[in-house]
Amino acid sequence: MNLSIRNLTLPHNVLMAPMAGITNLPFRLLVRDFGCALAFTEMISANGLVRKTGKSYRFLNSSLKDKPLGVQIFGSDPAVLSEAARVVSDSGADLLDINMGCPVKKVVKTGAGAALMKNLGQVRLILRAVRKAVSIPLTVKVRSGWNRADMKALEIARIAEDSGIDAVIIHPRTADQGFSGNADWNVIEVIKKNLSIPVIGSGDVRGPEDAYNMLLLTGCDAVMIGRGALGNPWIFKNIISFLNGQKSFLPPFPSERERIIQYHMEMEINFWGERLGVRNFRKHLLWYTKGMRGGSLFREAVGKIDDKKAVLSELSRFFTQSLDMPNK
Repeated sequence: MNLSIRNLTLPHNVLMAPMAGITNLPFRLLVRDFGCALAFTEMISANGLVRKTGKSYRFLNSSLKDKPLGVQIFGSDPAVLSEAARVVSDSGADLLDINMGCPVKKVVKTGAGAALMKNLGQVRLILRAVRKAVSIPLTVKVRSGWNRADMKALEIARIAEDSGIDAVIIHPRTADQGFSGNADWNVIEVIKKNLSIPVIGSGDVRGPEDAYNMLLLTGCDAVMIGRGALGNPWIFKNIISFLNGQKSFLPPFPSERERIIQYHMEMEINFWGERLGVRNFRKHLLWYTKGMRGGSLFREAVGKIDDKKAVLSELSRFFTQSLDMPNK
């Protein structure tokens, strides 16, 4: 099913969520290989972009194969966010997303992220200012609310539509939930019924049937995959196949899993350099080997290795000695 957001038309409606510390260029290129229709950068500080800090600009690193690209920014000042939006647009991004759902304390204490869900007046000022500043497709990502007693997702979604925002992304957990408990998909359904712009659902999509059920039960226009893609880039291919009628899947063969791990690590090393690339990749090794026999011993062995050759040696030993277990 095609998805159109303003003038951006995607071949289907299975997207990759922006994830801090995860969705850098190597990871985005990887999930695109498995069919992801739209991938996002990590969340970027609007202040950092305006002040031209190197760290913030590095998040914008992309390539010709990294298309279409969504960039997510966060902040609380309409003027700063507008200027950052222009920087993002000038960088060649295909879509801009404003984060109004991040529950992390260091973000919230600045009045950004989920803190904005407590300040609807500021939300309106921000969205109108950013919409005026750029012409590229513009989305906003929200949670259900600050807590169960303060559920503002629908009100913000209506403000977004009235402000000329092109789509709303909803992760139906409250800010105080973090990533605990269950996502309340009923919130997605309510928002979809009240908006005419696309609504993208996120939260608890861990496999093909979850994606199918979210689309069916909520009526949302697209699904966004977050933690379900960690160690499992195959999820995109499987969801797309499931939505096209294929109903059963086998986990990847051990040889395929090993090949993808090597490929992903090589991209991280090319991006960061060997030492930092290997260190950054160690968390992915945890996810790739979760649920596999002997995985905990393997992760203990590679947990402090910074050398590519040593990791590859441990990886080869692990896959030689292990039998893959079905994903859960």
